[in-house]
Amino acid sequence: MAFPGQIGWRVAQRGFTLIEVMVVIVILGVLAALVVPRVMNRPDEARAVAARQDIAAIMQSLKLYRLDNQRYPSTEQGLQALVTRPAAGPEAANWKAYLDKLPVDPWGKPYQYLNPGVKGEIDVFSLGADGAPGGSGADADIGSWSL
Repeated sequence: MAFPGQIGWRVAQRGFTLIEVMVVIVILGVLAALVVPRVMNRPDEARAVAARQDIAAIMQSLKLYRLDNQRYPSTEQGLQALVTRPAAGPEAANWKAYLDKLPVDPWGKPYQYLNPGVKGEIDVFSLGADGAPGGSGADADIGSWSL
């Protein structure tokens, strides 16, 4: 009688058959088809949440500007009035720096500002992923009216 490691010992070697490998590949494909779409939408959702947070911070700064100066900056002065004292337009006698720097939206474009606003007293908004008004999904506008 031979023992393992000695000559004459037969070890049954078994590998995966082609059918077993194909079944595993099909199962992985089905799982990927279910999971990937859910994971792929997360970056768009995260960008929308980041834009809403930026807009909320900008709105708070605009409210402070209004408390100090009795009015919001004009559309011409824009959001830049929160960073540097406006040189033109309505005077900001009690101006302070309200933001260190202006954020850009998660798609790398500047936030838009309207005074008077279309959907509120003032509007602060991002045009979404496409950078154009309107849209749906990731291309939808995100604004102070949706906070």
